[in-house]
Amino acid sequence: MTRDDARALYIEQRVANEKKSALLGYVLWFMLPMLGVHRMYMGRVFSGVVMLALTGIGTLLSPILIGFIPLGLAGLWWLIDALLIPGMVSQDMAETRWRLMQEA
Repeated sequence: MTRDDARALYIEQRVANEKKSALLGYVLWFMLPMLGVHRMYMGRVFSGVVMLALTGIGTLLSPILIGFIPLGLAGLWWLIDALLIPGMVSQDMAETRWRLMQEA
């Protein structure tokens, strides 16, 4: 085995070890709907906080009926995220692979 093969094997092992779990992402998505926790777990902290803020603002404003607009947006975003979680895992793996290749 050459040095490059050993390095590639090491990088792939690290990528597999640091991989985010799609199952845990879906559990967070389902158990904490519209709070953005699944996005924060996947490394998308800013968009997770935005989703949390939309839900919070919508909840606070729902007694005066205007809050249903941000709640509706957060709910739609939450539903779309069900389709995006596998892509988030793949992108995280690619970013980890890139970072590890740049380190060595």
